[in-house]
Amino acid sequence: MFFEEINPEIVYDSKMLKYKTNSYFNSYERHTIIVILFVSAFLGLISKAEEYKTEQNISYKVLNNEANNEYIKNRCKLDIYYPTKIKNFASVVWFHGGGLRAGNKKIPSQLMKKGLAVIAVNYRLFPEVQCPVYIEDGAAAVAWTMKNIEKYGGSKDKVFVSGHSAGGYLTSMIGLDKSYLQAHDIDANKIAGLIPLSGHTITHFTPREEKGIPEHQPIIDRFAPLFHVRADAPSLVLVTGDKELELLGRYEENAYLARMMQIAKHQKTKLYELQGFNHGGMLDPGLKILVKHVKKLSHPK
Repeated sequence: MFFEEINPEIVYDSKMLKYKTNSYFNSYERHTIIVILFVSAFLGLISKAEEYKTEQNISYKVLNNEANNEYIKNRCKLDIYYPTKIKNFASVVWFHGGGLRAGNKKIPSQLMKKGLAVIAVNYRLFPEVQCPVYIEDGAAAVAWTMKNIEKYGGSKDKVFVSGHSAGGYLTSMIGLDKSYLQAHDIDANKIAGLIPLSGHTITHFTPREEKGIPEHQPIIDRFAPLFHVRADAPSLVLVTGDKELELLGRYEENAYLARMMQIAKHQKTKLYELQGFNHGGMLDPGLKILVKHVKKLSHPK
């Protein structure tokens, strides 16, 4: 009788204990799973970060280098961001904009973690120097890349050159006028591709200003990419913003270069007009086009 009287309570308490115990362990297990997932994600981020490395403020040798010139020492530097677990990767030498008179090197976030290296370059600026010094500096940085990229695991045959605005102008000048890289014993045709983003193709307004030519007076001389159209140039991908929103007829300049390259029998020129985007706004979608073409040209079918 005693057993029968207390048994229901014992059974009930046992069920409650079992329920509470199961509930406790379910909660504990859920907590444990969350912690494991969090730690795994954190370690994954660390692992991803370890797959790329950045080295900053590497000096590159310029023409007519003056050992005691502080401006050269401070300005002629580059940063390299590169993958550590990939071999024979492609590289992009990146020139900042700023009208050849302002700006600083920066690795665009849109080019990071894309399986390629980015070499962000500082070059000397007007009015401290005049044309063609900034073009020569840009070529020296490209030469440095071609001569050193294999030390980082990259391929010297997959070096692309790009930049925005003034950086786009430098890109075209270095790649189309072969004399700048020839000064470093490098054939400009070894560049895997030129991808200028909204760069001048006539003579840039800063060299024009240096000669006393008004900003809105266009000229085409040896400091204009258009002066150097040729059939055997590297692949050329021209990207601008909307012709109604761009600066100083920038789309029309690039369209003219594309047309003249076609007339010169160059078989690898493409032109993009990013409708709805102005000079600055075209940078983000332009970088996506850059990545697309770097991958395509690096792995031809």
